[in-house]
Amino acid sequence: MKARNVAIVVTAAVALYLVLLAGRAVALLKTGEPVAVLLGAGVLVLPLLGAWMLWTTWRSGNRIQRLARRLEAEGGLPDVSDLPRRPSGRVDREAADAWFDERRAELEQEPDDWRRWYRLAYAYDIAGDRKRARATMHKAVELEAREAGAADGAS
Repeated sequence: MKARNVAIVVTAAVALYLVLLAGRAVALLKTGEPVAVLLGAGVLVLPLLGAWMLWTTWRSGNRIQRLARRLEAEGGLPDVSDLPRRPSGRVDREAADAWFDERRAELEQEPDDWRRWYRLAYAYDIAGDRKRARATMHKAVELEAREAGAADGAS
């Protein structure tokens, strides 16, 4: 099953759970009892927060997919197929670190290129630093949006 299909199924399950939770919150609010109303208001925050989290996660994923499609069309997607791997399938740590150093050096040459930020985010990911990978990918998305906005403005 493709990762996107799994994400859709999980999202649907979470959305169903959020709807059911909101139903419980509304039922508590309708009782009119002060404690139940307070509890219902508190419970209602959870589905609202969950819906916001689902929205931002999907929006981010779609933006990253757009960048990946652009890079693929340009022939610039990162390729780590030749890097040595551990028995678990993960890239060997020393090889990942060396590959990361190459991507960082590329970025230093052109720090405003979203493509280089994308590849650096990928390097962080294969090195196992998910927090920096997300932050770096956010920067790539931001730069690409700025570039696309400038191109639209120039048209």
